[in-house]
Amino acid sequence: MNLRQPKVIFPIVAIGVSLVMAALLVAARKNVETQAPEIRPPLVRVMTVTAEPVTFTVVTQGSVKPRTESDLVPEVAGRVTWVAQSLVAGGFFNAGDTLLKIDPVDYRVAFDRARAAADARRSEQRVNARNLERSRELAHQGLISTRELDTAENAAELASASLREAEATLEQAKRDRERTELKAPFDGRVREEQVDVGQYVSRGTSIGRLYAVDYAEVRLGISAIDAGALDLPLDYRGDQPRPEGPLVRLYASYGGADYSWEGRIVRTEGEIDPRTRMVMVVARVEDPYGRGVAAGRPPLAVGMFVIAEIQGRTVPEAMVVPRAALRGQDKIFIVDEDDRLRIRTVDVLRREGERVIVRAGLTAGEQVCVSQIEVVVDGMKVRTTETS
Repeated sequence: MNLRQPKVIFPIVAIGVSLVMAALLVAARKNVETQAPEIRPPLVRVMTVTAEPVTFTVVTQGSVKPRTESDLVPEVAGRVTWVAQSLVAGGFFNAGDTLLKIDPVDYRVAFDRARAAADARRSEQRVNARNLERSRELAHQGLISTRELDTAENAAELASASLREAEATLEQAKRDRERTELKAPFDGRVREEQVDVGQYVSRGTSIGRLYAVDYAEVRLGISAIDAGALDLPLDYRGDQPRPEGPLVRLYASYGGADYSWEGRIVRTEGEIDPRTRMVMVVARVEDPYGRGVAAGRPPLAVGMFVIAEIQGRTVPEAMVVPRAALRGQDKIFIVDEDDRLRIRTVDVLRREGERVIVRAGLTAGEQVCVSQIEVVVDGMKVRTTETS
């Protein structure tokens, strides 16, 4: 028996079996039907627009300033004998409060001297007035000359002038005596002070700085475009003062929390800023240092930086869409009832932050596309999902 014969037969049998199985698989296969690939329309987010009254809002910023600020200046010189506890940086005071006293002794002496001099001049004036009256009677009777009458009239006039001078000096001495006590001109707060007991102060030298706290003001810059959205209190020569302007809400952060205050625009300034071309308006907030309704709200302190939202005019009927819906300057994509995308030109009334106010070109109930689409063809088919 040849031992090499199985090594030749087995491969031939394996190949034969493989060919038979392949033939059976080919015979049993099914015909595959070819289909065109399905192209699904792109999915876009849409929102349904509604017509509603829209109030414009203008956002700007500024810093808080006092409505009145003045230097504390003594009107007489002398040594300080007393300083109020409130006369320190940050101290509050009321109108009429005594803030500082200057040694009044010299001014009391000057007042007494002026009063004595006025009494003497008053007595002289009375004597000369009686002499003039007698001289006129005697001149009427022809008992004295015209020259003597003129002398009596001149003496009476000099006595009256001396009395007026003495009374003026007395009034000045009285006022100087009163000015040894410096009183607060308004309800306010001390910004800074440079005086203490024992210090000698001079007339007309500033010893502190005060500001009023009845209300605060914020100077705000408004662009010419934004000014058209506001009912600003414009002043013309000869016009009567207008009522208060639009409402304004101020926002500021303090201690890691946000707080707000409400005020009004009270006036526009007399010129446009030459550098920024902005219209400058002034907002007023009453009682900035009073406790507000919000627990823990800090005072609206002088120097605080605030963001201001000014309430503008109201449009009776307009459409508000997200800024993402606006394409270019005045184009919006609409999805019609057949789920086809339409390119629409609209009349944009105003852009505010993330919203666009449309005056015309949209109809209430239409669906606006807010998705970003790379390729857009008017009339293309889309799928939609509603967004709030």
